Parts: sequence; C-alpha cells; structure tokens
Amino acid sequence: MMPIGSTVELTSASDALVRGRQRAILMPDLLIEARRIVSTVIAGWHGRRRRGVGENFWQFRPFVEGEQVSRIDWRRSARDDHVYLRDREWEAAHTVWLWADPSPSMRYQSQAAQVSKESRALVLVLALAELLSRSGERIGYPGVMDPISARNAAERVAAVLMGDRPQHDFPPDDRLKRFSEIVIISDLLDPLDEILERVDRIGRRGIRGHLVMIADPAEETFPYAGRTEFRDPESGGRLTAGRAETLREEYSEIYMARRETMAQHCRRLGWSFIPHRTDRLASEALVALHARLSGVPQATGRRS
Repeated sequence: MMPIGSTVELTSASDALVRGRQRAILMPDLLIEARRIVSTVIAGWHGRRRRGVGENFWQFRPFVEGEQVSRIDWRRSARDDHVYLRDREWEAAHTVWLWADPSPSMRYQSQAAQVSKESRALVLVLALAELLSRSGERIGYPGVMDPISARNAAERVAAVLMGDRPQHDFPPDDRLKRFSEIVIISDLLDPLDEILERVDRIGRRGIRGHLVMIADPAEETFPYAGRTEFRDPESGGRLTAGRAETLREEYSEIYMARRETMAQHCRRLGWSFIPHRTDRLASEALVALHARLSGVPQATGRRS
C-alpha cells in the first residue's frame, strides 16, 4: 500500500507568523463593523481609545478637584509633589478571539496538499491577528492569552503559542464575554453532536462566531483504492478496507451531509461557516473571513 498522506511535526509558531504576514499584506486593512452596543463603539476605520470603564490601564493624569478620591494612584503620586489619577481604557475596540484547533488530526497532510491542516490554521490565525491589530481591535486567544490591543499582537500570539500550545480540543469559554466575536479554525472531526453542543454553548453567551472547516483534499475527495489501512491519529485505532474505492460514494454523501448540517446550524445561530481546503490559497480563506467579520452576507455553496 502506498501512503497518500501522513502526520507531520508541529508547526513552529514563528514560521507561521512569517507566512501569516505574507498572507495579510495581500488584502487591505481589516475593519470589523461592530454592532452598536452599550459599551462597544468603533470610530471611523479604527477602534478608539478613551477614558472610561474597562479592565486595562490607559494613563496617569493629574488629580482635579471634584474627581473621585478612590481613583487616586497613591504609588504614582508618591514619586513627586502631585496627585495622580489612574485612568482605565474604555473598551471601544471590538474584541475578537482567535482559535486554531491543536488536535493531532490537524497535523495530517496528504500528497495533494503543500501544508498540514494545523499549519494552515496557525497561518490564518496569525494573519488575522496582524490585520485586526492594525485596525485597533482587541485580540485574544482562549485559554492562552487575554485580549490585548497592540500593533504587535500577531507577534505576541506567536510568542505565547511557542511555549504554551492549548490543550483543549475546543475553545474554553470561561473568559469569553458577550458581544465579542470568535474565529474557530478546525477540521471539525469530533462527533457531530459534540461539535454542535459546543457551538451552542458559546452562542448562548451572546458571542458571534465564525467557523472555518479546514480539510485536506484527500479528506474530501477520498482518493483511496485497493487495500487501505486507515488510522485514527487521536485514538490510534485502525481500520483496513480490502477495496477502499467501494466506500467512496457513501463516504462522500456522509461527509457532505455532515458539512451541510454544520453550515445550517451556524446560519441558525447567526454564525458564519467557511469550508477551506489546504490545497487552496490561504488568502482565499482570509478574504472570506474578512467579509464575514465585516458583516458581508455569506453566499451559499461557496468554498474558499
């Protein structure tokens, strides 16, 4: 039996950052058209920083009579003869969480693809971080990095991932807040009912999501023939088919029905669903994500 694909080594986050930036420069700066909600405002083409309610430190400024004494920063004030207030940043920038599936199945790469699913997912995540940070958006990575607003957000995400790859098979949602958005890039090969339940759990929290289904071309076209051994990279289980080509039609029907079920489920939630194959250009998926994040309606039956 000649192998059609294999499992590859983990992709270096620094290498993915370089490729992500190469993809990012192929399209204009990303604008997220945030919905007008209570504490989230986008000014013009960029997020806006101003004093107000938030979690992050913004600046020190001199105390003015009538201000709340409780906001005085005594440590800073002790440095000289002035009294200073500690201002927090008003969270005007939209928060977007990014997630690349770390499951072992993502490291599969067939002869028809130049990269593994894991590599492509990381490149897309870092390309999005680069584009979003240029527009002043807050970037977070569930379970790894809290949201930050920084021009070098892509570099910081890559640096964190080099030493702290997530262990969850789906984004932990304990830090996700209402009115934020999340981009999940995964091969979505877990049991379908589990995937839909996880998506529902995040959606019920008032979070808008974008699901990118990464597939190796071999997973979609099923090019196997003759005696073929299939191995599950997660459990190590093996299945041997005497004539694999006889399974192609039934496999294709099940695969496409599964994908359509996920697409319909996302539409009902107000989420977007983008299928993407690793033999296609990464920039195609990036453009599709740009449109979904910007609120452009999704065309049905379109593949990136």
